Parts: sequence; structure tokens; C-alpha cells
Amino acid sequence: MTGATPSMAPAAASPPPTATPVLRVHNITVARAQRHVLTVDDLEVREGETLAVVGPNGAGKSTLLLLLAGLIRSEGGRLELRGVPVPNGGDLAYRRRIGLVLPAPLLLSTTVHANVAAGLRFRGVRSDEVRRRVEPWLERLGIAHLAGRHASQLSSGEAQRASLARAFVLEPEFLLLDEPFASLDASTRAALVDDFARLRAGTPGTCVLVTHDLDEALRLGDRVAVLLDGRIRQCDAPRRLMAAPADGDVAAFIGGEARVRGRIVSAKDGIVVVDTRTERGPSGALAPMPSPDGDAVGKADE
Repeated sequence: MTGATPSMAPAAASPPPTATPVLRVHNITVARAQRHVLTVDDLEVREGETLAVVGPNGAGKSTLLLLLAGLIRSEGGRLELRGVPVPNGGDLAYRRRIGLVLPAPLLLSTTVHANVAAGLRFRGVRSDEVRRRVEPWLERLGIAHLAGRHASQLSSGEAQRASLARAFVLEPEFLLLDEPFASLDASTRAALVDDFARLRAGTPGTCVLVTHDLDEALRLGDRVAVLLDGRIRQCDAPRRLMAAPADGDVAAFIGGEARVRGRIVSAKDGIVVVDTRTERGPSGALAPMPSPDGDAVGKADE
């Protein structure tokens, strides 16, 4: 998480996502060494959105992404694609709809052009079509001049650009990114984040971005899910998240403060007494007890 005040203005306006869920995780748990490392009661990834998943190291972010990629099995629950259950651990048909970018670029021992083209060739795309699709993505990610260079001769930023191009060129239905900018120096990272925001604004499909950097999540995400201790504690639009953290733990993570609803009981000599007692309403949700004589306080900005 960065120390600077997060910026919530995107680099470019992205196509507005719809409320239709594409992926849904329902009552899923993942265990390692007989210990639950991830528990997701309900999470929806909406059509066309970028969902940023943010949390500290060890919170379960990469586990969630690998689950969405169909690369690990769960202990229970289900993953759904447009309402249809996905086999536990995924299958080839499901994985072919996904583009996956990992923190450290896993490039083949060949040229940049061949690396970007690899996924297309694995899928049997004709050579002329491969060339037609690869060259624009080399240009868009600023590595066209490196097309003939061997992967071993790339800087970390150049290698990650090649990795992103390899994912984008597949035109995946879902783009899953696990800390794609974490290994880069500050200036390289800032430039690549700018380029990624621009590319996402003009690219169809749905994206899930995992990061430990709050500023990055707020900038790139249409919604932000806060993952703490293996559980999603809040999933909201960036401004809503910052204005109304769900609890003290979320507030502490984002560097904000928890807001508690209440009513002013008295105000005298510079001391204000606020009644924050709560009761459960008909829906079971906590609500402030009525205090007709006092003004309401603690309302979050919508």
C-alpha cells in the first residue's frame, strides 16, 4: 500500500460495466495443510468491469485468482460462469476463455514476437492471422522495436509488457492479473499502469486485478474488493469504499476511519454526547435506535 493519498480518477473512461454477473463464487473454501486460507461466501464479477482485489500479503488474493482461473480445487461451494457451474479445478474449455498474467513474466526461451504469438499458435491460428493480431499489440504496449529480441535480454518492464501483450492478443473473455506491476521499479511501474488503464478503456472483456497497492486498486478498479485474513470484507465502488468502510479492519487497511451512525443527545461546553446504540430492524440489519430530539451523525457519503 502506498503512502500517498490514493487517486480515484481513471486515466481514461472505460466502457461502463453492466450489473450482469459473469463469474460468481458461492460458498467456496480453499484449504492448505488442513487450514482454510480462503473463504468466499458470495462474490460476483460483472460483465465488462475491472474488479480490483486488494489486501495485504498473505490475505489470500493469489489463491482467489488461481481459483477463478480454474487452476486449484476448492473444498466446497461452486464457481459459476454465467450461471453454469464450472468443474472444480476448471477444464480446458473454461481455461481457454481466460488470459492470465503472473507477477513474474514466464516467457519462453525465444523472441518477443514468438512469445506474444505463443498462445495463438497453441490454438492452431494460421500464421497470417497470428501476424495480423500480434503486431498491433506489440505497438500498443510499446515493444514493437523489441519483436526480434530474445526474452533473456529484456528488462523486467519490457518482459512484463510482453507478458501483457501475450494475454491481450488472445482477446480473452476474462483477463486475470496477479500483481502484474509489483516487481517493477517506481517509474516503470507508473508508466505501465498508465498504459494498462488506457488499454483496458478500449478493450472488451472482464478483468480481475489482484494487488496489494491501494492506489493501484482505486485507480484501475470499477469496484474494489478488500480481502483480509482470507475473507472478502467489503466490495464497493472506489468512492463508496473510501467514504464508508464496512468495519474497523477495512478502515485501518485503507487508512481511513470507521463511521458509526448515531444521534446527538447533548452538546454543551464543547462536549458532544452521541447515542450510538443499535437495534436489529425487520431485515436483521443493525440500525440506530430512534432519538427524535437529536440530529443524525455519521452518515457516509453516497
